[in-house]
Formats: sequence, structure tokens, C-alpha cells
Amino acid sequence: MSPMIWIVSGIGIAIGLSWIIGKKVFGKKSELWIGRENVFWEEETKQKKNFPNLLKDDSLSSNRADRKTLSVVVPAFNEQDRLSIMLDETIEHLSARKDKDSSFSFEIIVVDDGSKDNTSNLSLQYAKTFGSDIIRVLTLSRNRGKGGALRRGFICARGDLILMADADGATKFSDYDRLESELKKITKNGHGATLGSRAHLQQEAVAKRSIFRNVLMWGFHLLINVVAIRGIKDTQCGFKLFTRKTAKALFPHLHVERWAFDIELILLAQRSNIPLSEVAVNWTEIPGSKLSPAEAAIQMFRDVLRIRVGYLFGFWKIDSHIY
Repeated sequence: MSPMIWIVSGIGIAIGLSWIIGKKVFGKKSELWIGRENVFWEEETKQKKNFPNLLKDDSLSSNRADRKTLSVVVPAFNEQDRLSIMLDETIEHLSARKDKDSSFSFEIIVVDDGSKDNTSNLSLQYAKTFGSDIIRVLTLSRNRGKGGALRRGFICARGDLILMADADGATKFSDYDRLESELKKITKNGHGATLGSRAHLQQEAVAKRSIFRNVLMWGFHLLINVVAIRGIKDTQCGFKLFTRKTAKALFPHLHVERWAFDIELILLAQRSNIPLSEVAVNWTEIPGSKLSPAEAAIQMFRDVLRIRVGYLFGFWKIDSHIY
């Protein structure tokens, strides 16, 4: 056998093995539910009920009154010490809005992301106090990561608008009104998303951060450019508002479920021509974060590379018919 044939055969085998490994690394999305996770406790009937399914809007069509103006999805992992303040502020603001506008309705879905503390019980106490039409708790049997918790929480939402909001309450909840106002301006054919942004606080934050955290930040922005996200100054703010149609087009298709999920989310939206707009929000760092900067940096770097390679080589697909 000639050397050329050996070379060609070797290249063919290498390509084949690379493809097989790639399909394994960039394979199917993680399973949505483990057992019967997609249920909530209905305090009024003392029974577990199935959440509605965003992917099957006919699950709500028989009772249009069951739809809400707004769903707030709160991912929570070991947040027993910070969650109450956030929920109190959220309920106060949205209840005041409802008092002024009888057509406005809302729900809050707390996604307990495999917490080991009292997060789930605390959330259930709120559901007992305010009723399961207002507060619902989605308890995941194991930790899926922030993106995984939000993906599942959004699929359970009833709102015409769906907001993701962090459990620590770092973003002032009244800023929701500005996100909603901007979303109404940019929505086209039912699609649109407004992204809370802390970019206006960047100069002050750089002055306060350690050199290590600033290096991580600059490296992260470099990675974002590698993925080819343009025009978004703050991809990671945990305060983002979506129309129901856009949420349905994006969240079920996420592959990355940990800290870099926002990047995949924005990439999908931009490549699908979904209108996006950043809105400045009031943000304060809240003590008690479970995030390790070093571990998060490693995880982020790995996931950003997965996003880049996954879409570049076709292991992951963007649905060109989204918009």
C-alpha cells in the first residue's frame, strides 16, 4: 500500500473519530425532567398539580384566564438567607401594579435548583401565604445550574411576558417597569427581549474589584468576542425580560446550563434576528454569593468554547425559522 493511501486513510480515520467524539461532547441536550419533577404543590387542594407547558400552549387554551401578564422565574440554589428579601420586594411591587391596573396579573416561579438548605420550604411558605396562583415552586431533584433551572422554569411559565430575576435581589425590582416599556417599543411580530445592563456601573466596579477579578472580566469579554456576540455590553446581568413567543423560541433549545447560558441565549437571539435592547438597571452586590470566581472562570471558558465549536461545526443547530 502506497504512503499516500496510508496518509489519506489516516486523515479519514482522524476525521471520523473527531466527529464521533464531537457528537458525544456536543450531543443531545440534557433530559428535561427526572421523574415527575414538573409539578407544584397546590395549597388550596392539598395536591400536586402539573405545571403548564410552554411548548404546548394548548395546555392553557382551555382556560385563557389562567394566563398571566407576567411570569417571574427565580432560580434559587441554597438561597434561604437571601430569597425572602427578593420575594418581598417583588410581591410588593407587582401587587401595587395590580391594584392600579386590574387587567395586570402575575405569578412567581421559584426554581429550587437542588438546594441542600431550606430554600424549598421557605418558598412553599410563600405559596401558602399568597396562594399557588401567585407563587409556585418547581423543585428539581438535583442541581442543573442556573441556565438549567431557568430553562425548566420558563417552560412552566404562564405569562405573556417572562422575566428572569436572581434570587439575591441584586437588581432593584422596580426596574422591571423600564424593561417592559422598552420591550413594547422593540417587539416585532411577537418577538423581543430586553436585557438588564450594569454597563453604566462598569467604571466604578473596575475601581473596586481586585486585580484578579478584573483580569477575569477582561478575559471574559475577549471570549464573548470569540463567540461573535456584538453590541451587547453586559451579557451576564440576571434580569432579562422576554415575550412569550421569544421565550418559546430560545429557552427549550439551550445546550449550556451553567454560567455561560446567557451567551448562548443571546447568540441564538441575534442569529435569529430577534429584537434585543439593553436597559440600564440599578444593581447592588449582595453578600452571600455561592460563586467561586476561579471555578466560574474555568466553567465559563469551557462552555464558551463549547458554544463556539458546537455551532461552528454544526453539532448544534440554530433554527432559521424562529423569526
